[in-house]
Amino acid sequence: MDTEDLRTFLTVAEELHFGRAAERLHVAQPYLSRKIRSLEEDLGAPLFQRTTRRVELTPAGATLIGHARAIVASESETRASVTAAHEGRSGRVRIAFAGPSAHVAVGQLARAVREEHPLIDLELLPGHYGSTAVTALLRNETDLALARFAEPPPGVNSRRVDHDRFVIAVPSSHRLAGKDTIAVSDLRDEPLVAFPESHGSVVRAILVAQCQAAGFVPRFVQTSPDSWTCVALVAAGVGLHFTTTQAVAYLPLEGVRIREITDPLPTISVFLVWREGPAEHSALHRVLATSEQVLATAHLPA
Repeated sequence: MDTEDLRTFLTVAEELHFGRAAERLHVAQPYLSRKIRSLEEDLGAPLFQRTTRRVELTPAGATLIGHARAIVASESETRASVTAAHEGRSGRVRIAFAGPSAHVAVGQLARAVREEHPLIDLELLPGHYGSTAVTALLRNETDLALARFAEPPPGVNSRRVDHDRFVIAVPSSHRLAGKDTIAVSDLRDEPLVAFPESHGSVVRAILVAQCQAAGFVPRFVQTSPDSWTCVALVAAGVGLHFTTTQAVAYLPLEGVRIREITDPLPTISVFLVWREGPAEHSALHRVLATSEQVLATAHLPA
């Protein structure tokens, strides 16, 4: 049962006149009649009752109308879906990011993608930091990532979209909370709250390097999977947390003081990262094009 035969049948069923149906389809009437006979033979039932004056649907023909419309519509939808996927107008793009520090950027990108490419499903995958975000990309577990690095990560494409600044979250009752700024050396022997080393966080790695340069090893007393919990632990007096301004910008800070750091620190940048060589018409390619509109390229300060 060919969909083209079903379209022919539906046209005749609407017109109830073989001549007018042939004109609509731009075919000769004998050809149309052969198509209908072929379909009747295939189904094993007459679809039309023909007289010299009129054409009527048989019970079998009336029954076929609903099924024929569904089959024709399904075929059209299938063709449209396949074409959209081939052209990158539909599909799934998985974007990994850390947590609160990326929420504004991810939200802006998600809204723009939804408005410009409603058939693309932007799947949000939080909890990816630094090197682990790159590893997930290379393993094809994600398609795109927002992550912080001091330098563009090797082995992947990247675009710098923002800068961030290091700060320290301190319990409001802590002795350092009364200081306007804090030096890295002030962290000697202080209890620290941080992400697990397995997260691959560049922020933690920079803290360790800065402490070692100052002549001591940081004392991590508690690890936490995300910034929310880290800040909650700070508020509870468990320890201090080396973080960035964007990571704490939208978190509840009751019982917490955010202090600037006096030491010169490496520039920390937010990068949009993806695997090399996206197909020209892929959904990822379209999301990347949209990202250039809402997440402008950021240049290193002079």
